[in-house]
Amino acid sequence: MKTSAYAVASTPMEVAMKRICLPLLLLLALLLSGCGSAAGEKQFRAFSEELSQRDQLDFRARLRAEYPDKSVSFLLDYAMKDGEQTVTVAEPENIAGIRARLLPGETRLEYQDLILDTGDLDKAGLTPMSALPTLVEALRRGHLDSLWQEDGEPVVQLVLTDALSARVRFRPDSMTPTHAELISGDTVTVTCEINDWR
Repeated sequence: MKTSAYAVASTPMEVAMKRICLPLLLLLALLLSGCGSAAGEKQFRAFSEELSQRDQLDFRARLRAEYPDKSVSFLLDYAMKDGEQTVTVAEPENIAGIRARLLPGETRLEYQDLILDTGDLDKAGLTPMSALPTLVEALRRGHLDSLWQEDGEPVVQLVLTDALSARVRFRPDSMTPTHAELISGDTVTVTCEINDWR
């Protein structure tokens, strides 16, 4: 009996080995991915603990806020020193310099005698000016719901409340946040690119 030049004959022993080896290879792949996930979780928890102990933090974020009828972009500077958090508008230029100082239980926007209402993004009262302090709170105290890799970079999903979660992407070598989304229910209400984290 002739066989095609492209056909490969398998002996009963080869078939048995394939049946044994394939499940073992799949199991090994799952174990290795689990090890990577465990290492990533350990790395994130170390980052979160270090951030929780800090009394000073500065970064800049290009933020896009999603309202039901429009999107609004800001360039914001975040600073935390001795427990006080401030967010300062760098762009748009017509409101540059307006500063939000966060006190327990309220957000007060200050610019000399001017108070601005940027509007709530969700029913819980999230605003563009409170988004960065909310993100920092999620990184410090949020429940780690899941962790995965995208293009070799770790991404975490953090739950802050029943209605609010955060998805944060990190630079793998330094565990520095580079991109974040705040999600109200199932809707992404804030997206930001993070720079100059220090």
